[in-house]
Amino acid sequence: MLTDQATYNRKRFRNQIFIFVIKLLVYLGLTYFSFSQRDLFSKYHWLERATNALSLFLGANLLISVGWIVTIFWYLQKHRLQKLTRDNFVLGINRITSVLNTVFLLVAMLIFFGQKLSELFFSLSIAAAALALLSKDYITNMINGLIIMFSDQLSLGDQIKVNEYRGKVLDITLVNVVLQNEDDDIVLIPNSVIFSSMVINQSKQNIKKLTIEFELDLKHHISPEIIEKELKTVLLPFSSNITDSSFSLKILEIKKDAVHYKIQFLMPRPDKETERKIKRLLNSTILSFSGREVNTHQDAD
Repeated sequence: MLTDQATYNRKRFRNQIFIFVIKLLVYLGLTYFSFSQRDLFSKYHWLERATNALSLFLGANLLISVGWIVTIFWYLQKHRLQKLTRDNFVLGINRITSVLNTVFLLVAMLIFFGQKLSELFFSLSIAAAALALLSKDYITNMINGLIIMFSDQLSLGDQIKVNEYRGKVLDITLVNVVLQNEDDDIVLIPNSVIFSSMVINQSKQNIKKLTIEFELDLKHHISPEIIEKELKTVLLPFSSNITDSSFSLKILEIKKDAVHYKIQFLMPRPDKETERKIKRLLNSTILSFSGREVNTHQDAD
């Protein structure tokens, strides 16, 4: 699978080079047209503005593309066939490329509408300062997003927990981190929250800790030893999915009429479907102890 993903990366890299060559040919043709059709420009001023705007955008886009190609080529050569289709570094480079292209597109549009370059950069500097003051939180999120993308602490596909939210990292944008939780809901967490909260990254440990809490009425008089033995017995079909000697049954609290238990064990690798089956099986076994009077609370750290 790793080879297929790396092959996809290389195909995309070749496609980008092909697109770069086409843009270069268009830029050279546009440059030749602008120098050879001066008389036409003096007659149609809008055509001159359109040519200048397009030349500026294509020239800037070509320089950005050169930087992208060189950086990605170096990255693919460094990691050879062992990189995922989308990882943090590639994601960060793509985001920066998109932002720069958007900026030059806006500049090209202003030139097309007759804005002079000297006045343009002065206006842009004032607009950028005002924008920074008005959208301070958004800019902070962008910076935090780039830091996340270029770090190895949080990666695409990681299973993480942020405050009360947990799930798989589907995407990292300049605004938020996109999670997919156990119910397949999409959760958007702002990058600023990621930086200001405690984040548990289960994938970096390459383990999954599964926890189930429940209460058992004292009138059932079932000893903890019997409960632990029966729970371990029903988990035997999943022995390959549970780390050896990691199963534990703890008494958290003895109340007036009930005992609060906690089951906890480690899974050597995250497996969403297997985790669901194990939870369902354990819940059925727990319910067999106390019928409908039991309260269960599940948590996967």
